[in-house]
Amino acid sequence: MTQIIILPHEELCPEGTVIEADPGTSLCDSMLQNGVDIEHACEKSCACTTCHVIVREGFNSLEAAEETEEDLLDKAWGLEPQSRLSCQVLVGSTPLVIEIPKYTINMAKEGKH
Repeated sequence: MTQIIILPHEELCPEGTVIEADPGTSLCDSMLQNGVDIEHACEKSCACTTCHVIVREGFNSLEAAEETEEDLLDKAWGLEPQSRLSCQVLVGSTPLVIEIPKYTINMAKEGKH
């Protein structure tokens, strides 16, 4: 099991939390399985940016993002060099520290589909 620290997020985990994840599991699934209800409007199919996270520690241990993910990330709110879509990140053996941005861009939820 790999330790993942989720930094405090006003709505999803105000106190922050520490979870354990099986290597090979997506970061999004790992958070959902441990009570961190991160948005995933496209049902984890790499078609939106609602599961955008910033990998504060452990970023370099992750597989590089594919072109589809990179293209979508360009549209994410609060994009940073360590930004990833949590549905595309597979947990490895290196512990991670994750920040969930304050806002997401969910066109369907906002009535802009």
